[in-house]
Amino acid sequence: MPSKTTPADHIQDLSAYVMASPSSFHAVHEAGRRLDQAGFTRLDELASWDAAGAGSNGTGEFYVIRDGALIAWVTPAGAGPTTPFNILGAHTDSPSFKLKPKSTTGKFGWLQAGAEIYGGPLLNSWLDRELRLAGRLVMLDGTQHLTATGPLLRFPQLAIHLDRSANDGLTLDKQQHMNPVFGLGEPNGEDLLALLAGNAAGDATVDPGQIGGYDVVIADTQEPAVFGAKGEFFASGRLDNLSATHAGLTALISHAASSGSTDGQAPIAVLAAFDHEEIGSASRSGACGPVLEDILVRISDGLGASASQRRQAFAASFCVSADAGHAVHPNYSERHDPANKPVLNGGPLLKINANQRYATDAVGAALWARLCADAGVPYQEFVSNNVMPCGSTIGPLTATRLGIRTVDVGVPLLSMHSARELCGVEDPKRLAIVTEAFFRTPATVLN
Repeated sequence: MPSKTTPADHIQDLSAYVMASPSSFHAVHEAGRRLDQAGFTRLDELASWDAAGAGSNGTGEFYVIRDGALIAWVTPAGAGPTTPFNILGAHTDSPSFKLKPKSTTGKFGWLQAGAEIYGGPLLNSWLDRELRLAGRLVMLDGTQHLTATGPLLRFPQLAIHLDRSANDGLTLDKQQHMNPVFGLGEPNGEDLLALLAGNAAGDATVDPGQIGGYDVVIADTQEPAVFGAKGEFFASGRLDNLSATHAGLTALISHAASSGSTDGQAPIAVLAAFDHEEIGSASRSGACGPVLEDILVRISDGLGASASQRRQAFAASFCVSADAGHAVHPNYSERHDPANKPVLNGGPLLKINANQRYATDAVGAALWARLCADAGVPYQEFVSNNVMPCGSTIGPLTATRLGIRTVDVGVPLLSMHSARELCGVEDPKRLAIVTEAFFRTPATVLN
């Protein structure tokens, strides 16, 4: 369980998870593989769940994958129509670049990939790195295949000899400058698709001519690393937000292994890992979409809940929305609130915003304080400088759609939205510890 592993163990497992998850589709596939090993049952949304034991008052451990999103849960013995849900919300996508149609381009003897900006990446951080392609291929017959290349692409920066003012302010045009090179030769519309088809997962033979569509992103290939004077730093791609997805996943698996019999007060523990948070969450697998509500409704139906009892359960439920937040930057401290300056390894953040860009209110803050105290984990408060409006995350969206009380938290980072972000080695494990404590906390304590 998370509380029995060391921070070093947790970081190594997080490293492995990040490397196995270059796209949101890979992130949920790897999560599903781990859940399978832990004895969870995958359910098909197109089928009745009764045969799998998830309906008709069934209890146990289950999960559903919808595109790049995953919902996993543990229904305890003794659960009934009004049993509440303790939900850990996270997201599987990260700022990056997505392949355009007619993706193989080029000029002057260079082969290039046509790429569209996905979310809000720090463009300069992607320069001069060895990059890969990863995502899913959808065939004309409807079958799908995961695909991931090895090191393949690079955004080469212009030499300073040809731009003497580069160090005074680098300007990158998203259309002109952000088309990575991947080879030499003349453009051929089949080249990148052939490469992706040849790197399809498993033993499948994929005909590039039969690819009907693709969702493929660019990802960094550099492995995560622990470094610093005392090994206190952890650098990795996609910490926003695989750090929280991984924390929720490890906590749920540990919770399932230790839950055993209950007195009927235990909540239904849920991991909701959404896709498309970086672009607004407005999709069938995003937090604005119906995926979480669809699954919660089917769980409550299996427990015999009426519409009124379901709303009763929702009213007693709680969501911890976990997404990365900002640590104070030593070279830009003026960009932070002068009284609230969270640091790496100071504990996970409680994220607060007066305009509800984060969903935290006084009740959620008190809950988070109790959970951290009970788990023996320190936490820090984050609020933005008044002239630096904060971003938002899935917390307000989930609260708005379902009416479930929500609190926003997360691991503090530097270099958020960089190709390679930075956190402390202690904080991801602490988030997992508090999440496991949350999964087992009865509604009578939360409300």
